[in-house]
Amino acid sequence: MAGRLAGKVAVVTGASTGIGRATALALGREGVRVLVTGRRQDRLEATAQEIRAAGGEAVVVPGDISRRQDVRIIIGSAIERLGRLDILVNNAGLGHYARLEDTPPEVFQYLWDVNVMGMVYGIQEALPFMRRQGRGHIINVSSVAGKRGGAGNSAYNATKFAQIGISEALRLELWKAGIYVSVVCPVVTDTEFFEVVARRSSGWRPRYPGPVQTADHVARCILRCIRRPRPEVFPFPAARIYTVLGAIFPRLADRICHLAKGAEFRAPQ
Repeated sequence: MAGRLAGKVAVVTGASTGIGRATALALGREGVRVLVTGRRQDRLEATAQEIRAAGGEAVVVPGDISRRQDVRIIIGSAIERLGRLDILVNNAGLGHYARLEDTPPEVFQYLWDVNVMGMVYGIQEALPFMRRQGRGHIINVSSVAGKRGGAGNSAYNATKFAQIGISEALRLELWKAGIYVSVVCPVVTDTEFFEVVARRSSGWRPRYPGPVQTADHVARCILRCIRRPRPEVFPFPAARIYTVLGAIFPRLADRICHLAKGAEFRAPQ
């Protein structure tokens, strides 16, 4: 059923699975015309088909956001095929589990290219169109890992902190441009993300004693933010308290992490 966002155009990266897929579906149900992108075309087609089956409009443009040319094609396709660009959801991202001393420099670089530069490319390609329209909304999906570091997550933390810093700076740069910038900070989300990361990280996986959310819940929070823009969104509200505690009392936050055994690693059984 179409909502008040009907007719707007959105680009959602990483839309083949997880939060990206759930967000694309939620937008489609609202009547938003959605361009879904990612590297797995078969999954993107499945997402698009589900949007169409619900009466929505979806366009599939596969691409690798770590490549500037791919992003240029993705954003340009939204303008060419859907006529405008109102919403950009920078969701695609990768992770890696390893202690800092065991993380190869090329892994840091790869995560940076995807998580940070992929987001930057999308913003830089979308902004000229949004400026001409005099309105738009950029949503960067970061993480509570962008507010507080965790053992074994140094490469991922670095990219997520960068996403938040870029979002804060961009929000000030676009102060009176009519373009909103929001950053979303989920806690652990029940998707295939962690299985994929564990495989990429030689099978090691950290323990997560905290709350776990569904991708659909995060997508609903993103949808509410689009309807009523906010600078920051914490799908698990108590996570905001945790980030404030970490900023004011970092040693205490460290102790809490260790007591919760969030700093331990375990090999798959």
